[in-house]
Amino acid sequence: MSIVRNILLWSSKNPWLINNVPKYSFVRRAVKRFMPGETIEDAIAAASALQEEEISSIFTQLGENVNDLSEAKKVAEHFIDVLQKIEDNKLNAVVSLKLTQIGLDLSFEDALENFKSIAAKAAKLNNDVWIDMEEHSYTDATIKFFREVKKDYSNVGICLQAYLYRTEKDIADLLPVSPAIRLVKGAYREPNDIAMEKKSDVDNNYLKLAKLLLKESKKSGIRVVIATHDAGLVKKVGAYADEISLPKENFEVQMLYGIMNNELRRLAKDGYKTGILISYGSAWFPWYIRRLAERPANVWFVLKNIFRR
Repeated sequence: MSIVRNILLWSSKNPWLINNVPKYSFVRRAVKRFMPGETIEDAIAAASALQEEEISSIFTQLGENVNDLSEAKKVAEHFIDVLQKIEDNKLNAVVSLKLTQIGLDLSFEDALENFKSIAAKAAKLNNDVWIDMEEHSYTDATIKFFREVKKDYSNVGICLQAYLYRTEKDIADLLPVSPAIRLVKGAYREPNDIAMEKKSDVDNNYLKLAKLLLKESKKSGIRVVIATHDAGLVKKVGAYADEISLPKENFEVQMLYGIMNNELRRLAKDGYKTGILISYGSAWFPWYIRRLAERPANVWFVLKNIFRR
């Protein structure tokens, strides 16, 4: 793991930095590369523009590890409201959230009740909900949670991280419940016995897992989302889909707002299903720093934009 990435990931969890750095106006200017604004209205405006280009959106309100169940309940109510706004604005969009936002640290059962209220609203509106994956200490609980929700709701998907050694087995274990899976590389600082450190190892494992998922999609129809900004990997995934005669519309490619979006537009024009994850909210610092850590070269880009008149 590079020194820059280590520093960035450490910064993403430093309490003083989290509380103080976002106050600086030049930092707030820099973050606009990755999110259109802090409100759901900002996200909706961005999604409306993207929809004109045949690109769908995934809304996520930034935040994690709430420490009060009443706050967790408010977060659930917010996502229910967002689902209604998606319907009212006739958007091709879904929501995605972290379980610690809705109380997982405090009570599995309360978090489950909160999530089911969101899933029920989504089902009523013929929409979907995605569960984001957090650092490795939450993996078992998140997968258990997903299994519980799937008993009652089929409109729920889960994010899995390619840099974890365990993920291939997790996929195999989940296949009997016909999961919708969004595959990402992973953005947390993890112990080297838990997660791969070398970029080449993560890339190779990502491609291996993506092929496994596409093969299963052709066999059983599971929903697969390829979520990466690595154009080379996306090209290889597309080539494998062609090899097994899996139509482009049978899986989706997703990227984050502000990163490689011209490439995503190109893929959309080429017939791929595409989506952009649009983040919003005031609790953006840890998420933003993890985005920089995924590709440390972004740091230079951000610095140039901070000081550009």
